[in-house]
Amino acid sequence: MADEFKDRLKYLRKEKNLYQKDLAKIIGVSDGAVGMYEIGKRMPDKEILLVIANYFNVSFDYLLGRSKERQMAEEIIKDLAEKPEIINLSREIVSRDNLYQLLQKSLKMNPKELNKLIKIIEILEG
Repeated sequence: MADEFKDRLKYLRKEKNLYQKDLAKIIGVSDGAVGMYEIGKRMPDKEILLVIANYFNVSFDYLLGRSKERQMAEEIIKDLAEKPEIINLSREIVSRDNLYQLLQKSLKMNPKELNKLIKIIEILEG
């Protein structure tokens, strides 16, 4: 995973299968501006950063490469409260090394690769 804004932006854009022109329209800048952001020649102002973070549902720290956590702690806690089964799942992952390794590897996959993996698992389940 990337460590700089330019890389995070490109990763997030591709994760949603967007072209630069699509993202430009969504965040209200020119196609060229998105291109400049992604090669590191320009940084968006705070207002545009907020639009980008909100659109991709990530924290500023994640977007700017200062954190590996995509969401803010408050949002993570809220998500956990709404889905208590996640706590049980996380305990299972921690206790089984093979599940932990699978999850780690899956975090690096794009949505298309993840869907293929899910289909493979479904086939193996029989």
